[in-house]
Amino acid sequence: MSALRAVIAIAGAITLIPALGACHMLGAADDADRPASSRPFPRADRPVAPIVSTRWSTEEARDRVNEAEDIMDRAGIRPGMTVADIGAGEGYYTVRLAKRVGPTGRVLAEDIMPETIDALGRRINREDWKNVSVKLGTADDPKLPADSFDRVMMVHMYHEISEPYAFLWHLFPALKKDGEIIVVDADRPTEQHGTPPRLLACEFAAVGYRLEQMIPKPTAGGYMARFRKIAARPDPASIVACAMR
Repeated sequence: MSALRAVIAIAGAITLIPALGACHMLGAADDADRPASSRPFPRADRPVAPIVSTRWSTEEARDRVNEAEDIMDRAGIRPGMTVADIGAGEGYYTVRLAKRVGPTGRVLAEDIMPETIDALGRRINREDWKNVSVKLGTADDPKLPADSFDRVMMVHMYHEISEPYAFLWHLFPALKKDGEIIVVDADRPTEQHGTPPRLLACEFAAVGYRLEQMIPKPTAGGYMARFRKIAARPDPASIVACAMR
């Protein structure tokens, strides 16, 4: 049984929407609200949460429950690694990752909001994190260099990705052979700023990733999931969209 079929088999409440189904055959006007680079991919068939804040909680509150240290331990973050912090916001994970990977490691902090990247860049300079760089991405492409990252962190932001299939497809080459994507999110509907675990697994599987582990993490607001890529990227037109029904 393929990884995608295995996920589908356990995902009882998930419906698969054919990428070239009727809703995608209405012509260019149907996709007029999407970036041109996203149009070869299926549209997300679920709500997308609006970006309402650059922080999930205060850094002090998160440190009181040892959130970052616990997540980094479980993600296997070690000195010398190269890590991407996607949706870095104000940099809560960015600076803690930088401390963990040390001077022989690197952290790339990415966000899609220019003002957020500017503010984070000022923080990095002010706190003198020499092993951190910042980068502006887009809603459908994190714009990361190929074959560069041991870990990609996506903390409390996956539900805000408006083009998940394009985003995960473009992210695929950035992982090293044994690299992993680490997702932390809440187990609730996407419109309520979370992602149901079965939907998350289905969307990742549709682009060629395998769920390695799903760990309940109430101190981090929900759960932590670990993914690896298991095959070549699919052709965008062959990707089958997922939807909770």
